[in-house]
Amino acid sequence: MAESFLFSIAESLLSKLASQAYEEASRVLGLYDHLKNLKDTLSLVQAVLLDADQKQEKNHELRVWLRQLKRVFFDAENVLDEFECQTLQNQVVKAHGTTKDKVSHFLSTSNPLVFRYKMAQQIKDISMRLDKVAVDRHKFGLQPIDVDTRVVHVREWEYSTHSHVDDSDVIGREQDKAEIIELLMQQNPNDDHKSLSVIPIVGMGGLGKTTLAKFVFNDKKIDECFPLKMWVSDSDDFDLKQLIIKIINSANANDSVFLADAPDGQKNLSKMGLETLQNQLRHKLADQKFLLVLDGVWKEDRVKWVELRNLIHVGAAAGSKILVTTRSHSIASMMGTVSSHILEGLSLEDSLSLFVRWAFNEGEEKKYPRLIKIGREIVKKCRGVPLALRTLGSLLFPKYDTIQWEDVRDNEIWYLPQKKDDILPALKVSYDLMPSYLRQCFALFSLYPKDYKFYSYDVIQLWGALGFLASPKNNRAQDDIAIQYLWELFSRSLLQDFVSHGTYYSFCLHDLVHDLALFVAKDDCLLVNSHIQSIPESIQHLSFVEKDFHGKSLTTKAVGVRTIFYPDAGAEANFKAYKYLRILHLTNSTFETLPPFIGKLKHLRCLNLRNNKKIKRLPDSICKLQNLQFLFLDGCTELETLPKSLRKLISLYNFEITTKQAVLPENEIANLSYLQYLTIGYCDNVESLFSGIEFPVLKALSVWCCKRLKSLPLDSKHFPALETLHVRYCDKLELFKGHEDQNFYSKLKEVGFWEMPQLEILPHWVQGCANTLLSLHLSYCFNLEVLPDWLPMLTNLRVLDIELCPKLRSLPDGMHCLTALEHLRIKDCRELCIKYKPQVGECWDQISHIKQITIDEQEIWMKR
Repeated sequence: MAESFLFSIAESLLSKLASQAYEEASRVLGLYDHLKNLKDTLSLVQAVLLDADQKQEKNHELRVWLRQLKRVFFDAENVLDEFECQTLQNQVVKAHGTTKDKVSHFLSTSNPLVFRYKMAQQIKDISMRLDKVAVDRHKFGLQPIDVDTRVVHVREWEYSTHSHVDDSDVIGREQDKAEIIELLMQQNPNDDHKSLSVIPIVGMGGLGKTTLAKFVFNDKKIDECFPLKMWVSDSDDFDLKQLIIKIINSANANDSVFLADAPDGQKNLSKMGLETLQNQLRHKLADQKFLLVLDGVWKEDRVKWVELRNLIHVGAAAGSKILVTTRSHSIASMMGTVSSHILEGLSLEDSLSLFVRWAFNEGEEKKYPRLIKIGREIVKKCRGVPLALRTLGSLLFPKYDTIQWEDVRDNEIWYLPQKKDDILPALKVSYDLMPSYLRQCFALFSLYPKDYKFYSYDVIQLWGALGFLASPKNNRAQDDIAIQYLWELFSRSLLQDFVSHGTYYSFCLHDLVHDLALFVAKDDCLLVNSHIQSIPESIQHLSFVEKDFHGKSLTTKAVGVRTIFYPDAGAEANFKAYKYLRILHLTNSTFETLPPFIGKLKHLRCLNLRNNKKIKRLPDSICKLQNLQFLFLDGCTELETLPKSLRKLISLYNFEITTKQAVLPENEIANLSYLQYLTIGYCDNVESLFSGIEFPVLKALSVWCCKRLKSLPLDSKHFPALETLHVRYCDKLELFKGHEDQNFYSKLKEVGFWEMPQLEILPHWVQGCANTLLSLHLSYCFNLEVLPDWLPMLTNLRVLDIELCPKLRSLPDGMHCLTALEHLRIKDCRELCIKYKPQVGECWDQISHIKQITIDEQEIWMKR
């Protein structure tokens, strides 16, 4: 389906060709005329691509033509990227090269004369191929459309979204809720075998089973009836060990004392054997009356289910219940001890109410009776499925043109053969009416597994490294453009559980939306497992999804692959064939040394080696990767030294460092003129950092788990652009001294302290951020006893996140002054949670003005 975002690719190519940098460099290399011819032909083709995209569903020959264009476009991108690589390499040789480097450069294929000839031939070839394909555009009667008008409108209220299900957001499910609550409140039979009741909710995908379960889970009656509530999202494989870990973690969220006594307990669960985990679970559930929700059970495995049920049942107090959501009637029959609650589609009137809620601002629908009439016909096609109704309602917000509504109603996709209970057409309509630039971003979600929790910084890295983000304008950062794209996707109801954490966001995809991503990306993205024997020529992005499968036996025709996600890779991993790679993820890999050809992957933008516990050295040739924007070495605890000549990585934007070195090559790092994000983690031998070193554009600094670090001098002269400061588990670091520069603190937007035992009171210098601080995070600070009286002076604070600070007993007076505070989260702080418990806590009134409040797992959304 890459044909559906060719307009965006053409736009990106034209933007590059029209830039001053390309024009100047092309004149120097004598390639100006060649590139101008390419640009002219590309402009002619781009003009008809939007019309071609709209007509391709009905015209097989047109789809073939678009596929031909796609191949030429991708080759053109690679040629222009080659051009960029050479330009950057010339800059490095000029600025940092020795005489030997310059002589070697002149004698290599990078010699300007040799390069000019090679590039001229490649550009001529691309131009000829494009000319040949472009001529055929006249056969299809395509009309020029210069601007992609499929814009996305974002409601203001959506910028304060949350994962909590508010009662007023759920339409047509009051009766379902009442029936399930009645089942949960009933006493269990005395028969031992059935003393633990299991209640299944069954329904097709998109009907809102999870929403209904949350609706029930957050009800006050349930709070009163079940002292312990646990929520677990199942995965496809019903892995017993992982389920036990999830249940323990969810139970731990209700038990601050347990966590305070064992702060590393949750981290170490995955290392425990199954027998130990079972004992932990029995201990957690012993004599407790609990409600456990198992959300989204997919796999029918009776043996594992019986084993888990018996384990949960031991010691459970009378009246304990399990609520299961599943699409499968056979799974419900296997697990349930009572008749399943069958969730049906919404009635036509409830469906229309939900659709209207998402398509209009409140009350506005009364002005548009003609649109409501069309909307009723659209609603009938959605068959009462809330996900489809929300998605199409969001798509039409706030469009008042009758033709646009009729286009959705009459879309060809409704008339294609459909499977029973298939809502993919409704979602596909939303995709088809999505702007081209969003389509290619959305498609890449297919590289991740279902139920994956996304973070915005990972998406920024992915989209940015592949060149999917529009060129920043008006001093906007690339990150801001990516966040805008995420908001646009959320506004179309394609993202859920979209939560702001201050300077970043987290979100998930509904499994049917994930199916849509797989469907639209099937020609370009491939999830590789042991059943795959060969990689088709069209594939651009690979994700290896089985830990023990290294793909050595795979045959491939896909020489143009740009992305490889290769977690847990060993020396068997083979990526030598892919010379156009932009992204290489080797997280948790077991390489002891990287292959020498890594330095030849000159198109590489992102190299992720996080948590490689064996690698000791990196080849110095990595510093030849002048396009590299992201280099992640966090958790490479055996890495003895960083590569030499880091300053040659002139495009590096985000750098994560772990090394055994006692002294980092600070001058080399400081010479990275584009570096905006820097993380120093697990550098156990480092005692001081950045004394007298200037970082003129650095925006975010994170220092993690540096056990010997004592000194971290920060001031406005050396860190003039710093906005985010995170410090985690640096127990020898003195947070109070050497922080007198108020000009420095007057720019900070986010501050976070994690696992800081020396923190008994918040450092006074945080007060200097009063006018700028947006987010404050305090986690695992076991000796933090009090928050300062001046905290309410942080009048721009939007997020206050407090987790596992057991000695903290109250918030300061004057919390009502924090009028900008949108999200207060208090987790695993027993006394705080009791004192500020929603509606009933003695200090609830002090915080009830805040829009979103999370006290442990109970989340409240205050309507304003």
